[in-house]
Amino acid sequence: MCRSIKTLRPPTTPDVTEEDMHAAALQYVRKVSGFRAPAAHNREVFDEAVDAITAATRDLLSGLHVRGSTKP
Repeated sequence: MCRSIKTLRPPTTPDVTEEDMHAAALQYVRKVSGFRAPAAHNREVFDEAVDAITAATRDLLSGLHVRGSTKP
């Protein structure tokens, strides 16, 4: 898909920040939409998609249980 999106899963990336998740979501939306920056009339839906994907990423990472990690 998009090779520039880095793996955020602990323990590969132990200290994932909100900014890391937002950057990955932004890259994904850019790739899927084909727009680096949306036109003014698409800005709202573009930003909503980034926010939704950031939230989904946060939920995913908080729910993953990786074998051998110290997270319960």
